[in-house]
Amino acid sequence: MKTVIMVAEKPSLAASLASILSNGKNSSRKGFNGACSVHEWNGNFLSTPARFKMTSVCGHVLGVDFINKYNNWDRVDPVELFSCPIEKKEAMPKLKMPAYLASEAKGCDYLVLWLDCDKEGENICFEVMASVAKSMNTNVYSDNVTYRARFSAITEKDIKAAFNNLVHPNENEAKSVDARQELDLRIGCAFTRFQTKFFQGKYGDLDASLISYGPCQTPTLGFCVQRHDEIQSFKPETYWMVQVSVRTKDDLEIPLEWERVRCFDRDVANMFLQLVKQEKEARVVSVTSKEKCKARPVALNTVELMRVASSGLGMGPHHAMQIAERLYTQGYISYPRTETTKYPENFDLVGTLKQQQNSSDWGEDVRAILEQGISRPKQGHDAGDHPPITPMKAASRNDLDGDAWKLYDYITRHFIGTLARDCRYLSTSIKIVINNEVFYVTGKTLIDPGYTSVMTWQAFGKNEIVPNLTENEMVPIQGAKLTEHQTCPPDYLTEAELITLMEKHGIGTDASIPVHINNISQRNYVTVTPGRRLKPTTLGIVLVHGYQKIDAELVLPTMRSAVEEQLNLIALVFREEHRRHGPVVRGVVLASQRFGKSSFPLREVPTVLEVHSGQAGQVALELKCPLDEFELLYWTTGNKGKSFVFCPYCYNNPPFKDMKKANGCNSCTHPTCSYGLNANGVCNCAECEAGVLVLDPSSAPKWKLGCNRCDTIINLFDDAQKITILEDSCLCGAQLVNVEYKAEKSKLPNQVTEMKGCVFCTAEFAKLVDRPKTAVVSRPRRPFRGGKVAGGRGGRGGGGKGRGKPKDKMAQLAAYFV
Repeated sequence: MKTVIMVAEKPSLAASLASILSNGKNSSRKGFNGACSVHEWNGNFLSTPARFKMTSVCGHVLGVDFINKYNNWDRVDPVELFSCPIEKKEAMPKLKMPAYLASEAKGCDYLVLWLDCDKEGENICFEVMASVAKSMNTNVYSDNVTYRARFSAITEKDIKAAFNNLVHPNENEAKSVDARQELDLRIGCAFTRFQTKFFQGKYGDLDASLISYGPCQTPTLGFCVQRHDEIQSFKPETYWMVQVSVRTKDDLEIPLEWERVRCFDRDVANMFLQLVKQEKEARVVSVTSKEKCKARPVALNTVELMRVASSGLGMGPHHAMQIAERLYTQGYISYPRTETTKYPENFDLVGTLKQQQNSSDWGEDVRAILEQGISRPKQGHDAGDHPPITPMKAASRNDLDGDAWKLYDYITRHFIGTLARDCRYLSTSIKIVINNEVFYVTGKTLIDPGYTSVMTWQAFGKNEIVPNLTENEMVPIQGAKLTEHQTCPPDYLTEAELITLMEKHGIGTDASIPVHINNISQRNYVTVTPGRRLKPTTLGIVLVHGYQKIDAELVLPTMRSAVEEQLNLIALVFREEHRRHGPVVRGVVLASQRFGKSSFPLREVPTVLEVHSGQAGQVALELKCPLDEFELLYWTTGNKGKSFVFCPYCYNNPPFKDMKKANGCNSCTHPTCSYGLNANGVCNCAECEAGVLVLDPSSAPKWKLGCNRCDTIINLFDDAQKITILEDSCLCGAQLVNVEYKAEKSKLPNQVTEMKGCVFCTAEFAKLVDRPKTAVVSRPRRPFRGGKVAGGRGGRGGGGKGRGKPKDKMAQLAAYFV
């Protein structure tokens, strides 16, 4: 009998899944780490009898961290953290999770992963796979061994459907989380260490044991401080309003709304008042009534749930999501982390609604909707992740306490509201003129409450009084006066407003937004005031103002949103081609999109990629671009003999401002790349004046210099073992080179194996360099280094300073990561 080990994300979820899949007939025991249990039963898997073991992790199994030598704050310069080695370590060493998983997986034949169905869950899938790889009977990385369950609710129907339709883990989504973790680690730790050490002891009122920076946390704080600055810089202005009331034939005094609303000049406002006072009566010009509707809501997603929890239920978004996750694992609601506001076409709306028809709180409304027929839900946004948040089973106030009931109550009422009718009302507008000054009276009369009967907080109050007036009727003016007011500053941001800003600017995800808001509060950068408004502390204000003086982008939301877009690209790269390795890929654009930073190596595709007509790029094995880690390709024109190494991503997306598309590494000014212009450039090209003669490091043993702009080629040092471009330059302006031969193949004078000199001026090199007249440097020339030709300054990774000092390189790399 085969053995199948299943792994869920939390112990409580494992228990629920085991109960459903075994029909309640499983045995349970504690795992040796004390935190997780193992549930066992017999059944069928892939149409054959099998023994099942269901256990869990407790969130992430592994986390990224620096190797130990870089964890000493006193001995490590923070700038080193941008390039130093990192490693995966146990996320919770006390639980010994990798060892626990390996122990339980020993001798098992299949692995089924029941992790949360988001990118983080996908990442944990591969952490589990790495932990059990050496214990399983079979190759855990085979699609015939490891399976992935995708589900959005802990109900018998959903879980059994997921079990019968298993898929495979998505490594691209997992890699996007790896990328985010590494970026957050390097950026967060480097800035945190620097500013903590800088501030400590300097400002008594700012003393804190840790002053942290985060790529998402800091822009989140920036929104709060920006509102604070707007409040502090606000200067109130005085304005005046003409207030008039009339008396109807029903003896009702009705206040009027002035069409001009307000006036910032007292004398002008007073002039309007005098015009009104000249009249005893006002004339009704028009009475207009129009039926309008208040639309029912779209289906509920995570961001809206957090907004409502903060603004309407009085609970912070972090706390609200903790409760939502607990309701999910208990089977009361569907998966609470989703960006989608559109129900799937096959979603059983009627069946889900019927579960609520016996509720003492909203059962009457549900029965009425079922009797009349559900309304077609409004078209929302399909983000392609999970269905909207919905109730999955009925609950009462006796089943859930406190905040759990509040959240379930809202989720259920919102779901019911999406299937109810729109709220309909009659809107009446009465236009009144007094001595050519226009005033209005407006009112609403309810026709059908629709969805507001269940979402009561959006219901109308008592019907607004609509006066009984007719067109051309004259009504006496009861009173007219001028009132003085002042403009008011904006208030501090509420959590709900901050969530909206974060979503708009792409700061964090639906899962991480509440974490970032909680962090700035826990770290004393903001305090939560009544009304759940976020008021920055002195520490938070000083930090943001400091960032703004150094570089405003450190605190702006634009950086993080750009990073999130890149991470999404990692998660969205092809899937089918990933499995079958695809046919010949045409075009560098496709190559860069499909063969990027994933575990799918370029060397596994056919050895030739058609770049464009008449040219071929062969895979440069084991070589990667230091900017984006795309594997490098080798490009040649064939008949002309020109060739160079290039990165498929940089080829289509030049990393530096002055680098054009369709260029290779010989035009790239990256400061440390061994294939770049700074490492291999020799001198300016005399043929085209705009180009640089660059050593082709992949041309051995038929070494050559080639211009990175024109077709000039110089063959040199045939059969040399190694050629190195040196820092020193000749009087002619060319960089010196060092040539090394093996003893038996040396062509240098006196059979020496190594010599340093100028390609054009050193007499000993004359017979070893094929120098066409167009390529000879005939007069002293400035070196090409310094980024002043064929490359320029700026862009990813720096450039523009030659090879640069180590500190310069770190600063450039830091700029790239940020």
